[in-house]
Amino acid sequence: MTPDLIDNNMARHLFLDHHKLSADTFAQTGRAGLADLVTELGFVQVDSIRTVEQAHHHILFSRSGRYRHNLLTHHLEHERSLFENWTHDAAVIPVKWFGYWHPQFQRVRRKILANRWWRQRLGEDYQRTLSNIKAQIAENGPIMARDVGDAEKPTSPGGSWWGWRPSKSALEFMWRTGELAVTGRRGFQKVYDLTEHVIPARYYHHQPTEAEFIDWACCSAIERLGFAMASEIARFWEAVSIKEATAWCNTAGRNKLRSVDVQMADGGYQRMVARADIFSRQNDIPPATARLRLLSPFDPILRDRNRAAQLFGFTYRFEAFVPEPQRQFGYYVLPILEGDRLIGRIDLKAVREQSHLRINGAWLERRLRWTTIRRNRLARELQRWCTFLGLQTCDAPPQ
Repeated sequence: MTPDLIDNNMARHLFLDHHKLSADTFAQTGRAGLADLVTELGFVQVDSIRTVEQAHHHILFSRSGRYRHNLLTHHLEHERSLFENWTHDAAVIPVKWFGYWHPQFQRVRRKILANRWWRQRLGEDYQRTLSNIKAQIAENGPIMARDVGDAEKPTSPGGSWWGWRPSKSALEFMWRTGELAVTGRRGFQKVYDLTEHVIPARYYHHQPTEAEFIDWACCSAIERLGFAMASEIARFWEAVSIKEATAWCNTAGRNKLRSVDVQMADGGYQRMVARADIFSRQNDIPPATARLRLLSPFDPILRDRNRAAQLFGFTYRFEAFVPEPQRQFGYYVLPILEGDRLIGRIDLKAVREQSHLRINGAWLERRLRWTTIRRNRLARELQRWCTFLGLQTCDAPPQ
């Protein structure tokens, strides 16, 4: 059977709609709807850099005009509808899926204990360290990294970050493998507790089989991607291998998928699988909005840089960790989304001591220019960010 075709225009529309960036999804989501928004995205990456705003807040505000910083804390620390753990990086995840992390915890444990970097930082007597920390938490309650291992020295060179002490390494190990959970944050520092004290019992005790775990990981990924290759399905959660995702597409997922040829930005086509209802969803997507949005460098649509480059013809590199002389654009550069296209990037900085949002530079893609309409759209978006960040003034858009 000949695969169905999805042209590039529709592919971009579908992809943005699945990631809650289409015309009708600038939702006025308040506290009650925040967990649902995270569920629709799958996860939201957590990051500490605050040059403009921390990634988790930025991602949610990009999609919800009513989002405020305290809403995420409410769901993580009070309602417990969300929890923190690891996908491709630290992330906020719906707690109803916690059970599917049990198989993942076992996989991660095996990987870490086979990894020289981790074993060096845990130290030779890591089992005793793990037991002592769990006993301390059981007796005295939640702890932070600064509460343990005062007399220890780093087990490897690297300074205060990469040169973790054994106790700091043990806390991260137990969090990554499910023995501990993050019960809150203080100044962005994790507060750890025993997992059974943090995760509601009905989710904590759910123990799926390995087959159920793979089916969930692949099915939930394609539901959020819309269409993908097996490798992209595997990369969504970083939980299953490409081999497992490929096997799922050919077996358990066969009746949930259809074969499609998706047009890339360069005009070529890629053979992919898509969710079975992809074309009925296509009919419900409104025309692309003309609004302009400033996306986080960690936005879900940029999570897979190769996919973004193929669909949008937009090559993006996060340069915060690139030595300054080697940067092409800047330290913390935000992609600019206009309608259904990534049209450029802007280097912003929130100068909080001056209550000012500063533009260090802005660059449009080739053959685009700063028209009056585009400058006005950017001005409105900058003002929206000023209000969210509590800043009084901002630079004018570029000429």
